[in-house]
Amino acid sequence: MKKPRHKCTGALADTRYQSRAPTLESSDVALSGRYMVRRVDPLLVITNSEAGTADEESLDTALAVLREQTSVEVAATSDPGELDSVLHRAGTRRIVVAGGDGSLHAVIKALYRRHDLARSVLALLPLGTGNDFARGTGIPLDVEEAAHVILKGRVAPMDIVVDELGGIVVNNVHVGAGAQASRRGAAWKDRLHTVGVGKVNLGKLGYPIGALLTAWDPPTLRLRVEIDGKVVNDLDSPVLMVAVGNGSSVGGGTELTPEADPADGLMDVMISRATGPLGRFVYAARLGIGAHLESDDVSYLRGRSVSISGESFWCSADGEIYGPERQRTWHVEPAAYSMVLP
Repeated sequence: MKKPRHKCTGALADTRYQSRAPTLESSDVALSGRYMVRRVDPLLVITNSEAGTADEESLDTALAVLREQTSVEVAATSDPGELDSVLHRAGTRRIVVAGGDGSLHAVIKALYRRHDLARSVLALLPLGTGNDFARGTGIPLDVEEAAHVILKGRVAPMDIVVDELGGIVVNNVHVGAGAQASRRGAAWKDRLHTVGVGKVNLGKLGYPIGALLTAWDPPTLRLRVEIDGKVVNDLDSPVLMVAVGNGSSVGGGTELTPEADPADGLMDVMISRATGPLGRFVYAARLGIGAHLESDDVSYLRGRSVSISGESFWCSADGEIYGPERQRTWHVEPAAYSMVLP
């Protein structure tokens, strides 16, 4: 996990959740190149049959690596009902999500609602557009490399963020300008994905187009933000955006909450008050190079619960857009599931 690069202030800034990753119980049997080959539990690989960014050729390459060491079943799902049916017969197999952040979110949400998440071990083949969870946890973006991680990696406990309605966040939830950019970006991604063939398409331009349109006319909101019961921003201080991070990046590598660690038992909260024209420009420029935390109009804090209320706002949770809302509360559930990591 990442080491902090910035001084963190605010609620519970110095309190970190300590957890011990369970030991991967498998026997070393041979060496293949630079990878140690181990006996691996059977795998259930779940793909999203409607995920346009999934590359069948890349998936086949990864499956060939996995099948050299263990038995693999591949199940394609296109809706929550199909996903639930597949998970129902997962048994004790490790669950491999072949997809992006949205696919991972869908699987973890389904397991959480089935009360099966705590006893599940997950792994990831990053076949999405942004792959922000993979970036933040060090999982290789090359699927063949990621397949080797599944075979030789360590099993680590991971946190999730849960709202008051039982909705879950695996990576990041944000409101304000970021959510507006996600709303617009998702629409443009769907439009542009049809332009091209396979993974060579214009879908990835959706995110920057959404950000560009939002930068031209960003929302300014009066919101009260509370962390662990302490007010850290009140209605008299307009905000450009508020981000609650379990993971570090959004939108394909933009490190919105760069010090967030999905295994530390805390959420990282970034509040931008860059509401003026010049302030917004400077904030956007610094965000692009990961220097936005150095701005005087940005606060970066940590805590175990976060509440946002005030003017009507939209939320973007792992790319899933919902709203408008007037109040939302999130809390962290430490070590909620296990993930195979490098």
